[in-house]
Amino acid sequence: MNITKGKIPSPLKVVLYGVEGIGKSTFASQFPAPLFIDTEGSTKNLDIARFDKPTSWQMLLQEVRYVVQNPNCCKTLVIDTADWAEQLEIADLCARKKWSGIEDPGYGRGYQYSADEFGKLLNLLSEVTERGVHVVMTAHACLRKVELPDELGAFDHWEMKTTKKVAPMIREWADLVLFANYKTYAVKTEAGKVKGQGGERRMYTTHHPCWDAKNCFGLAPELPFQYAEIAGIVDAACASVQPISDPAPQSEPAAVNLPPDPPQTVGDASAPASAETAEPAPPAPEDDFVPDIPDGIPQALADLMRANNVTATDIQTAVSAKGYFPLGMEITDYPKDFIDGCLIGAWDQLYQVILQERENIPF
Repeated sequence: MNITKGKIPSPLKVVLYGVEGIGKSTFASQFPAPLFIDTEGSTKNLDIARFDKPTSWQMLLQEVRYVVQNPNCCKTLVIDTADWAEQLEIADLCARKKWSGIEDPGYGRGYQYSADEFGKLLNLLSEVTERGVHVVMTAHACLRKVELPDELGAFDHWEMKTTKKVAPMIREWADLVLFANYKTYAVKTEAGKVKGQGGERRMYTTHHPCWDAKNCFGLAPELPFQYAEIAGIVDAACASVQPISDPAPQSEPAAVNLPPDPPQTVGDASAPASAETAEPAPPAPEDDFVPDIPDGIPQALADLMRANNVTATDIQTAVSAKGYFPLGMEITDYPKDFIDGCLIGAWDQLYQVILQERENIPF
């Protein structure tokens, strides 16, 4: 048995949640070399690097897998925001299970299924940190009533605006949970009325009956909402992590199930030797190919097709090979539940069938 002592250097897993408009995205943009997955389109006015806005849960997972495979593309991956990402996950789950809503299974089972699916994202994000990249996840905040089992009455509590099973998973996963809010004082006027004053932006780093937060870095419980307050922690984490000079070993990508962009990192033994001296994510010649997307195909499916250079014929061939619908049937004529559940919801499996069918094409 191997026993080690001392601190283990690793990139940070940070969760930042707060009220709308307080500047969560701007705060996250100050982390080292950030790359955003903007699920809600709120970073349009920020000069940052970003993936295309994910229009499906499968597309979001593919973007995270890309960072796992190409860790040199950024130093910080930002998921902005967790609650909007969860809505993509719930929509995907309902489509695959053919539910009209998350409560269809009854007795809270739908929320448990949803938490299991969201856990896949957290596992992928942990892989990102193992590749030497910080992860920052933002979320909106909301007030909920809390009743303690050993006390009478209830009180307001700030929480992440995710479902009740997902929020504690995110808190447990993170190294640092920050809550951002405007500090407001209730002041009684001479007329006896109570008015709110103040409004300074503050962040809270430790647990309080009115909010969730945590840190293991000795931060003060309350700080100005400025990146400079935690910059030293981030810099220390960066200095302690060895940079990754090469993409993931060629024996690993099979487990990652990446899209074919770029093919040099997928383990193709026939790749030219000059690729070893190229950039970590060199564009392949076929990357210039833009598949023709027929009108009427849902945006979520069209985005997955473009990201993976998949044509409508590829999908029709794969669907026909599995015996679902005849080869000549247009995708727009497929039933909606089949498109949502089998094409979008099970994209990874569909893409593997497409690759197999391409190999079977005679030349």
